[in-house]
Amino acid sequence: MTATADEIQRAEASTANNYRPLPVVLREGHGAWVTDIEGGRYLDMLSGYSALNFGHTDPELLAVAHEQLDRLTLTSRAFHNDQLATFCAELAELAGMEMALPMNTGAEAVETAIKTARKWGYQVKGVPPGQAKIIVVDGNFHGRTVTIVSFSDDPKATAEFGPFTPGFVRVPFGDGDALRSAIDDNTVAVLLEPIQGERGVVLPPPGYLRTVRQLCSTHGLLMLADEVQSGLGRTGRTFACEHDDVMPDLYILGKALGGGILPVSAVVARRDVLGVFRPGEHGSTFGGNPLACAVGTAVVRRLKTGEPQRRAAELGAVFADVLSELPTTEVAEVRSVGLWAGLDLATRDGREVCEDLLRRGVLANAAHGRTIRLSPPLVISEEDLRWGVDQLAAVLTK
Repeated sequence: MTATADEIQRAEASTANNYRPLPVVLREGHGAWVTDIEGGRYLDMLSGYSALNFGHTDPELLAVAHEQLDRLTLTSRAFHNDQLATFCAELAELAGMEMALPMNTGAEAVETAIKTARKWGYQVKGVPPGQAKIIVVDGNFHGRTVTIVSFSDDPKATAEFGPFTPGFVRVPFGDGDALRSAIDDNTVAVLLEPIQGERGVVLPPPGYLRTVRQLCSTHGLLMLADEVQSGLGRTGRTFACEHDDVMPDLYILGKALGGGILPVSAVVARRDVLGVFRPGEHGSTFGGNPLACAVGTAVVRRLKTGEPQRRAAELGAVFADVLSELPTTEVAEVRSVGLWAGLDLATRDGREVCEDLLRRGVLANAAHGRTIRLSPPLVISEEDLRWGVDQLAAVLTK
């Protein structure tokens, strides 16, 4: 038995079967490349679902983490720490907002946004107790807590996990008329991903986000933009909403905010929105811990330079160009923005293609069925990017 097979067997014996990883065991990573336990090298074209926007083991981010590790890692929010205020203030400024509420995972941030919207609906809008509604969209993916899967339309996410949390109304993604019809006096918010990543990088129709913004403003609703995957440079802008010149009332952030080092998430909003909370109503032992805040601040400061966004935009043009050259007999549709792409295969199974790519030294992910997703680190070189797509072309035409 090989070292890889032995390690996979050990993992399967002791780990719950809630994922189906590709048959590779990774040990080391630098930039856009990772190495397995047998010395094989792979180009990472997934980036931890965009959590590794800045690549593996970024020296500057690691230096910040090491320095903070030697000083203070956790206080809980029972006390202040010297990193929290800086992180929240600089993140809010980056987002054009006034306040931030830090958590850990993306799902926690989504839960925080839901609680914020409901609290705001009762306190500010005057919705009767227990009647608040949040409109969501088909094809959404916001996490896997019971409340979040309550409004999923993915059978894998919902089967045998009920009963579910009420208070959500789902409408088709991209349909402004359906959204308008779903609004009533008890609606408090619209929650959506500006670009649906888990679904396969599904882009909104032109003008759709502006319609959502206009309807929210007209009817006194909060627009909640889940940019856990799409935000922080991935699409060539700091936030995907910027492509439509839209400012939501609240951003939901995570993944890349932790620099690929540790889980960091946050909701960022105006003071009149996040100001509804009072002590004891929401929190997290690890949310806003000094280690997370130090790394998060370093990420924010890098984004303030605009360099990651520029790189994603420039390489994104190259990415779109080389993807457009893939054989149309094998690829039914390509959707891309910045360094993020979803490919619908004509006949091949996505998992099968990703397994073939693995054998050629490329890591990718099957979103579902015949769709694969590519999200290389923003630090990838143009040469490596082209090489990665060349391997995909070779797999598709073998």
